[in-house]
Amino acid sequence: MEIIIKENGQVASEAAARIVVRLVKEKPNAVIGLATGSTPLMLYREMIRLHKEEGLDFSQVTTFNLDEYIGLPPEHEQSYRRFMNENLFKHINIKMENTHVPDGMAEDVPASCAAYEQAIIDAGGIDLQVLGIGSDGHVGFNEPTSSFASRTRIKTLTRETVADNARFFDDDESMVPHHCVTMGIGTIMDARMNIMLAFGERKADAIADTVEGPIASIMPASILQYHPAAKLFIDEAAASKLKLASYYRWVYDGKPKWQKDA
Repeated sequence: MEIIIKENGQVASEAAARIVVRLVKEKPNAVIGLATGSTPLMLYREMIRLHKEEGLDFSQVTTFNLDEYIGLPPEHEQSYRRFMNENLFKHINIKMENTHVPDGMAEDVPASCAAYEQAIIDAGGIDLQVLGIGSDGHVGFNEPTSSFASRTRIKTLTRETVADNARFFDDDESMVPHHCVTMGIGTIMDARMNIMLAFGERKADAIADTVEGPIASIMPASILQYHPAAKLFIDEAAASKLKLASYYRWVYDGKPKWQKDA
């Protein structure tokens, strides 16, 4: 696990975007896993800028999103399909038929989840998965105690996650769906590379436990310690409780430029 600490979220997101650039240039038909929420927005804005100003070509790229609320149609203001359309897909030259978000309105949820897993396999697997992290350490909607072997499935959100997400529903927890479809931890671990973004002091405890704590299902993101190519892009606030923060900075600062972008 590589820890990249930047002065703020914007600089960290720009560094993460360089990983995306390298992948898409080396493999134009790359398969990229995407996340929603406020954390990846700066990354997506940078990807849009790179497309519009530097010609980064997404025309052959395929994407798979981590999760979706159950019961929200794609056109709902808070659906993750709409989030992705408005914050990324509409602004780059990706083919909409190559973008995939779990179906929150599926009549047969288990069958829909199995089909999602198969679609990832049929696409050749995920080359790069973008992740955020919840204040309780969840990734995707894999809440604490989720199985490390889990695959795309239905999950019940914790009260903490419902409370955290209420800000997207006019601070009304009663409006937040309590169930979702999410890629499993096993699915996430199959990605050839994982990049996690985390900004702000609210994420400091989760980051410290993920990076320097034991690997345990109570902290789902800690499984990334076992991933052969996991990179965490965090700001100073999120890094504030890392015991070895100065070491991580020293390691990263000593790398040649080509390796920082790899």
